[in-house]
Amino acid sequence: KGRRERRREEEKTGVWRVNGPGLFWAAGLAVFTLGVWARLSLADYMLLSSNRYPNAPLVLLAAGAAVTAWGFLGCLGVAAGLPGVLRAYGFFQLLTLAAGLAAGLCGLFYRQDIAGGFRSGLQRAVARYGEDAGRADALDSLQRALDCCGADGWQDWLASDWANRDAAFFGGNGTAGAAAAAGVVSLPDSCCARRMGCRNRLLPPEREGGVEGVFSVVNDNVFHIAASVLGLAFTQAGGIALACLLANRLAPRPYC
Repeated sequence: KGRRERRREEEKTGVWRVNGPGLFWAAGLAVFTLGVWARLSLADYMLLSSNRYPNAPLVLLAAGAAVTAWGFLGCLGVAAGLPGVLRAYGFFQLLTLAAGLAAGLCGLFYRQDIAGGFRSGLQRAVARYGEDAGRADALDSLQRALDCCGADGWQDWLASDWANRDAAFFGGNGTAGAAAAAGVVSLPDSCCARRMGCRNRLLPPEREGGVEGVFSVVNDNVFHIAASVLGLAFTQAGGIALACLLANRLAPRPYC
């Protein structure tokens, strides 16, 4: 009877050893992939925001990279039969689980702060258009993607330094406001329905401001990130439970 029990224990441990490393790596790669996706999809939007909180993509990237790196601990503990290493891996996994949940859920709780950060960030990007090439490119990309112009509307460009400098090319007293009063509006090409030709337009574009569109896109992405983090939390919880079970099974026991 004792031999049969030991054999069953060895068979169960063998199953855990086969499936354990795959689950360890899957948890880390899933979180890291989610962080890469969030970073790429929100890059331009986060660049234009004046509010750096929360920076969920970077937290997810760091957590995913940490889990993937610590996956070596899990594999080492399984392969070498080291229960202490498996317990350490479970503890590290618990820390990254908390970090991932914090990054994913804080966006849901601070959505209004995010909206305010994007409004002020877009207004600043319009006012300082051309001073920072990265922000200017991000603003152009955003206006084309969302079919918008300015933060609250195309009128935001009338007070920008770029529009005032550009107004010198079509007379008046050199200000965009005076040019607009004369029926001529100079806007970046990204505000135009066509790729080129928005400067010195006699009629302003029909596009609205980009605040609402930006907030809608970011809000949807934050929701998807939070939902994905909650889903991955079950995978990480499974990894923690598996590490603890393996550690207990691999711990030396006296046999009678």
